[in-house]
Amino acid sequence: MQTIGLIGGMSWESSAVYYRDLNLGVQERLGGLSSPRLVLSTVDFAELTDLEEHERWDQVGELLAEAGRGVERAGADFLLLCTTTFHKVADVVADAVGIPLLHLGDVVAEACTTGGHTTVGLIGTTVAMEDSFFVDRLAEHGVTVLVPEAKHHETLNSAIYDELVHGDVVDATRRRVVAITEELWDAGAEAILLGCTELELLIRQADIELPAMPCTTLHVQAAIDRALSA
Repeated sequence: MQTIGLIGGMSWESSAVYYRDLNLGVQERLGGLSSPRLVLSTVDFAELTDLEEHERWDQVGELLAEAGRGVERAGADFLLLCTTTFHKVADVVADAVGIPLLHLGDVVAEACTTGGHTTVGLIGTTVAMEDSFFVDRLAEHGVTVLVPEAKHHETLNSAIYDELVHGDVVDATRRRVVAITEELWDAGAEAILLGCTELELLIRQADIELPAMPCTTLHVQAAIDRALSA
């Protein structure tokens, strides 16, 4: 079994999902008391969000690259960046380490292709929806990504940063987000990417008509596949 390296803390709520689901997944596959070999480095989310708000992405990249180097020194065989938003600097992190980075965009694109989805809707943070880093990564694999109208971006961003990162799951917010996914369906989406770990706390498959593709769950399963294939 390979050792999985995690850069987390963005937020701790999402890191807890990664940690829990990696353990549950390995136990389900191997049985008994089996658990994955993990190295986790968590960063100060407040510091990173401040840098994000001031668009100091070079410093974000430096901080996460240093975390990645620490995970590598601790014995990880490959690396996961436990966040969609900060995949904006994934290439910086990948270049800073000598172990492979399991890129979320590649994992999600493969799942879209396997599921026969060529056009998908993305809900996530403002950065993930408005910047091109995630959309372009999927486009490299032939997957077209639709994002909500600009008027909905703050609704989603607020749901994530003001509620979900604090563990607050609000029914009224769920209804608003479901309505946004329905607009993406009308625009031609064949599935919905839950492009932020915290959104998986809010939206379940039973809530929406289209297939829900929880990006964190896909990332976790790909990590388990890789770790157990060695």
